[in-house]
Amino acid sequence: MKLLMLSDVYFPRVNGVSTSIDSFRGALERQGHRVTLICPDYPVGQVDEPGVRRIASRGVPGDPEDRLMRYRRVLALAESLALEGFDLIHVHTPFVAHYAGLALGRRLGIPVVASYHTLFEEYLHHYVRWLPRAWLRFAARRLSVRQCRQLRALVAPSRAMAGALADYGVTTPLAVIPTGLALEPFTQAGPPGDFRARHGLPQRARLLLFVGRTAHEKNIDFLIAMLPRVLATHPETHLVITGEGPARESLARQAEALGVARAVHFLGYLGRHGPLQAAYRAADAFVFASRTETQGLVLLEALALGTPVVSTAVMGTREVLVEGEGCLIAEEDLEDFAAKVNRLLADPRLAGELSRRGQAQARHWHEDAKAAELAAFYRRYAGGSARTETSLS
Repeated sequence: MKLLMLSDVYFPRVNGVSTSIDSFRGALERQGHRVTLICPDYPVGQVDEPGVRRIASRGVPGDPEDRLMRYRRVLALAESLALEGFDLIHVHTPFVAHYAGLALGRRLGIPVVASYHTLFEEYLHHYVRWLPRAWLRFAARRLSVRQCRQLRALVAPSRAMAGALADYGVTTPLAVIPTGLALEPFTQAGPPGDFRARHGLPQRARLLLFVGRTAHEKNIDFLIAMLPRVLATHPETHLVITGEGPARESLARQAEALGVARAVHFLGYLGRHGPLQAAYRAADAFVFASRTETQGLVLLEALALGTPVVSTAVMGTREVLVEGEGCLIAEEDLEDFAAKVNRLLADPRLAGELSRRGQAQARHWHEDAKAAELAAFYRRYAGGSARTETSLS
């Protein structure tokens, strides 16, 4: 098939949507499909890739990481895109990409589907603080229903996300297809080097690792608040936080106020081809407490590298994590979470068993299998009429 994807975000902007697109594009192309991606251009860190068309963009007020594509520049591609004979358009984000994707679908006469990656009702109140949270939740739900009705079909990355859409009243045909993981970079031996020395971490420290945006919705403040309870039992523990985002300064202030600033390290983004894997391998445990994940790809990365996980299990993370299969599941309670971390740090045999079982668990999530599911979904809707039932499979 010839597939056209549109997204308001892509690398060098690092987040779950960029990672999902990259995973599916690569796996689909290995299976013989041709994928073209339309996404914004970025002023810094951008790398040219075959099959990626960058659109002139402008900054987003108050959000230096993101860009907005210029709508008319996307539509100006319609004539050249028509010559390529695409079978289907897949939209990944609900902003310019959504409306431009619909317009291109009409002009090219092909169906438009979308992935619903993000539970926006749990995000908006962190960024639009001057409006009541209930109003924002209502607006997010109404917009989601309206946009979903405009599409031929939907992809959700987890049953939890599919259930949330059903609760909104979305009746568009839907399939649950999680993003897979490129296991090879996470199972091969990494390049030589000492992660601890490179980042000034004590050689004998016990390392807790968080990977993801330093954003309010990631609940990193809970992990910092939990840290004193771990330090009381394991005083050599350090919490390593990778990623960038709007909450970094407030998290640093929180660590200072709690007296744990010396044990909290903000490393920024780490390259996905070596440096990130080195962080996972150096960590004694991966810690995670986000309430809003529609899947939680970083959990799979940790499991694939044999890093034991201590995490809450809500929304999409419930479908990734199985107690004892590479992880200890904790409540969002400071005492319970810290107790699980302390138990793991104190028991090398438990840590080794979780490491082994986690790697086995990750193998079930290979991206080639998930891409094959997505290709079957495309065939169902490309050139045909949409089904009326919702499939949660």
